[in-house]
Amino acid sequence: MAQASARRIGLALGSGAARGWAHVGAIRALEKRNIRADCVAGTSIGALVGAAYAAGKMDVLEGEILQLDWKRVLYFFSDPSFHRSGLVDGKKIADFLRSRASGLSMESLPTPIRVVATDLNTGTEVCLVRGDIIDALRASFAIPGVFTPVEMNGTILVDGGLVNPLPVSVVREMGADFVIAVDVGRAAIGSTTPPILQAHETSDGDEDRSSSSVGAQLLKSLSDLVDTLDIAPLAALRRRTQRTPLPHVFEVLMASINIMEMEITETRLKTEPADLLIRPSLGHIGFFEFNKAEEAIAEGYRATTAALNALPDGGRFLVRD
Repeated sequence: MAQASARRIGLALGSGAARGWAHVGAIRALEKRNIRADCVAGTSIGALVGAAYAAGKMDVLEGEILQLDWKRVLYFFSDPSFHRSGLVDGKKIADFLRSRASGLSMESLPTPIRVVATDLNTGTEVCLVRGDIIDALRASFAIPGVFTPVEMNGTILVDGGLVNPLPVSVVREMGADFVIAVDVGRAAIGSTTPPILQAHETSDGDEDRSSSSVGAQLLKSLSDLVDTLDIAPLAALRRRTQRTPLPHVFEVLMASINIMEMEITETRLKTEPADLLIRPSLGHIGFFEFNKAEEAIAEGYRATTAALNALPDGGRFLVRD
């Protein structure tokens, strides 16, 4: 029988767009070993999965994301904003989440959670610890240029990945003495082909599965808005990408942010290391391929199982009786 763990275990879930569904698989692997986190912190998609974990609603989240197809993904992104601060309002996503977690406040969740966002005015990290959980999530995944920022208590908030893509430091501040961190943003390492080009080079023409087709459909769904706002450079880029194999504007933006976040993560891990760092191999999943949840979950589970197996006694020292 495993010894009761006296450790306070913290779970840090990083940003990474659609690749973040791997967090679900990582959590399932931990649950399989009877390893339970005492606290959790998440950034962007990691905040979303972390909130479901903290609320005890992992089954609900997993059931929903496994039903996502590319048409449903397009529906959530076909929510044009009439502000110049972002192309997508994010209300459809927020309303969907609220319908599944109505009235939940961060401080009421069974497991303590912190959600990481960025103060757009000062460039500083903001850790949200109380208030409506959906508002906090909406702020944390407000990808600059894609989603409109969120105004909260006089502060303009955007994606937390700009300052702390893998919030190991936040979990430490919550009192964790053993931090398990899941980094889904470093999928490109070891690849000889830049991931932003892989989908264009290997696409089999199946629009239900192609990362590039999802990006193309997203861009197409916002084309009328672009014309309305008279954003000439973006309209010109849209016309050009229709004639060439270059990545689409959303893919360019997400890849650029991902590169920045990888560098930030590496820098911070040098001074804020995790006790167990899990890095699923997710280079085959595009940033907007939220419809590939099954593949991402499986890889998150595989990578976490392998990481636990590499620990002394398979990580049994983390198990509570």
